[in-house]
Amino acid sequence: MRILSWLDTCSSSTTTNQSTISLVPNKHKQHHHALHASSDTSSSSTSITSQESNTNSSSSLISNLSIQTHPSVPSLQTLSLQTLNFSASHHCTTSLKPTSSNNPVTSLAVHGHLLYAATSHQITVYDLHTFTDLHSFNSQSTSSGSTKSITIHNELIFTTHQDSKIRVWHHAPNKNYNHRILTTLPTVTDRLRRFLFPKNYVTIRRHNKRLWIEHADAVTGLAVNNANGVIYSVSWDKTLKIWRVSDLRCVESVKAHEDAVNAVAVSNDGTVYTGSADRRIRVWARPNNEKRHVLLATLEKHKSAVNALALNDDGSVLFSGACDRSILVWEREDSANHMVVSGALRGHERAILCLINVCDLLLSGSADRTVRIWKRGFDEQFCCLAVLDGHRKPVKSLAAVPSQRDSDQNNFPQNGDVLSVFSGSLDGEIKVWQVSLGSLKN
Repeated sequence: MRILSWLDTCSSSTTTNQSTISLVPNKHKQHHHALHASSDTSSSSTSITSQESNTNSSSSLISNLSIQTHPSVPSLQTLSLQTLNFSASHHCTTSLKPTSSNNPVTSLAVHGHLLYAATSHQITVYDLHTFTDLHSFNSQSTSSGSTKSITIHNELIFTTHQDSKIRVWHHAPNKNYNHRILTTLPTVTDRLRRFLFPKNYVTIRRHNKRLWIEHADAVTGLAVNNANGVIYSVSWDKTLKIWRVSDLRCVESVKAHEDAVNAVAVSNDGTVYTGSADRRIRVWARPNNEKRHVLLATLEKHKSAVNALALNDDGSVLFSGACDRSILVWEREDSANHMVVSGALRGHERAILCLINVCDLLLSGSADRTVRIWKRGFDEQFCCLAVLDGHRKPVKSLAAVPSQRDSDQNNFPQNGDVLSVFSGSLDGEIKVWQVSLGSLKN
């Protein structure tokens, strides 16, 4: 399988410490995530406060491995739970198995009371309250290849696939939760408008041309900017494509990187971030009164393929995860529209495969088979609140929702709040975690 070779590439890349970044695209695709498995572990309900004393020595060794890759980048995880006067405990409430064939769980998404899980080409829908399997869709479309990501906008579900397509589904809650396909991007109408004119074709490789509105390889990520009604998709074909939500037309295509693009994130102001196997993060924006996006900055600190990106709630902080074991923290400079690296979050033993931000808590999934939850404290420093351990293979996808006693999510987390975390692994299993957060008793 292609995903396994990608893991091997990530694994081998973490053993090298390169001081410069080559401008030549890698011959081997670093965008295949995952890595070697280590010994099996079991999950239990434990307070992170009690775990800290038992893991200091191993955390120090892991941090040293990451420091070897980024010796000039300071570590930001200097705060402890006691320093923050904070407590956190967690336990695994249940495990879900979407298929019997152990297909990797490649993407997770939450919408209302529904959990969407992608395994191979199939998307399974669960009820978040009972965790019952409501139904599956796209199960017959084996030609689409594996599903790379799931993104939800209003009642539309966007899925990206190995076959270079983006499929758009409509959720009908009053019809037994069935999902019907609306269209495939690019749409037939969009193709018909352009296929007659030679100027609309681009050369993919020798003797192979495609319409510029089409992706030519697996579509790996998708982000929606609700403020301007625009969809951004990235692909292993090295491009970033921009689509209008209103009519689902492709309005722009950008040659974004020198190698496969693995991740995309967009802030509310329309600034777009793309992460690639060429080890770079690029920052894009469309200036006022301009028709096309322009490159604002190239962020170069990672020493291996960038696998995941996430923004905090207000878009002022960017997190990037790569095969070099570190999560780099980028902050916006007052004098510029782009980010500069402020430090690194260290603790994972292997490649970072997924990142999400929920209520300004950062969650990271890794090929070391664990999930870490990070909280920012004072002086721009961070604390690792919890380490969720129990998967048998790398954690490839994450989703999370806060469960509050009150409805004001802006104040999350408060004493007594609970975060529901869903982690999907390459072993085909989804684990459901309850993370209880609160203040330490005086």
